Amino acid sequence: MHNAPTAPAIKAIRAWLRLEQSFDGLNTHLRTTHGITGAQLAMLRIVGEQPQPVPMQSLRAQLAMHPATLGQLIDRIVQRGWLIRRRAGGDSRRLDLRVTAGGRRLLDDAPLAGPVRLRSQAADGARLRRLARAFDDAVILFGLEEWAP
Repeated sequence: MHNAPTAPAIKAIRAWLRLEQSFDGLNTHLRTTHGITGAQLAMLRIVGEQPQPVPMQSLRAQLAMHPATLGQLIDRIVQRGWLIRRRAGGDSRRLDLRVTAGGRRLLDDAPLAGPVRLRSQAADGARLRRLARAFDDAVILFGLEEWAP
């Protein structure tokens, strides 16, 4: 027999649902207004932060994404004309990414929201450390450790 949830548990569940609904709302807005997903926009922002073309290899090293998932994400952004993907120099294995003029316009127009916002907005270091601990706790408290990277 399970005990009734406590008030703190209900509060935590509501906070999680609010976060989830906020992401759903953002993604709906991005798709309907800009024709892009949150993941695609985040990737475009990461590439757009760099003054030089970004090697795919460095994205793979920076991000905890499966190479096929990253490749598919980049493919969709390239197909929409927001990124250019080119072979680098004489190395046929190296691919560089650069944001197009259309991609820059999209970055200017789209809201800066979601985790990628932490890369460019000033935030108190102690607050960010608390946030990181809370997300790590969520993995444990939600029973998701088995599937966590």
